[in-house]
Amino acid sequence: MFRAPARLFRVLAIAEAITWTILIAALIARALGAPGIVVTIGGGIHGFVFLAYGATAILVALNQRWHVGVAVLAVVSAVIPYATIPTEIWLHRSGRLRGDWRLEAGDDPRDARWYDRLMRWFLRRPWVLAGLLVLAIVALYVILLLVGPPGGR
Repeated sequence: MFRAPARLFRVLAIAEAITWTILIAALIARALGAPGIVVTIGGGIHGFVFLAYGATAILVALNQRWHVGVAVLAVVSAVIPYATIPTEIWLHRSGRLRGDWRLEAGDDPRDARWYDRLMRWFLRRPWVLAGLLVLAIVALYVILLLVGPPGGR
């Protein structure tokens, strides 16, 4: 399904935008008298997908060898409602999402870096990578839930 970085990034960028809609709709519903649980549920869904998008942006940035500024922009775009969509379009049009997963080392000297070797090892074992990413996202999600919502209670 995600045989190319562009596909994975697009799916998560769209999912992140959809969860913004869920969260905003929940906030409006609460303002119109719905119980507060709707924001808790909408916020929870959005928070989880937000973290998944961030992890995906970092993975794709490493694979595509984006400059730090481009990677930061991709991650930060999730903070602004719906900004992941124009970010994905820009990355696609500028060629930054072109290419496949880098499963093998090439002639590029950067392929000898320890984190490139580690990334290739995980990319050749996608189920291990997906499992670890899900575990990391869930752990971070739980920690953030324990800390409390943005802005306090």
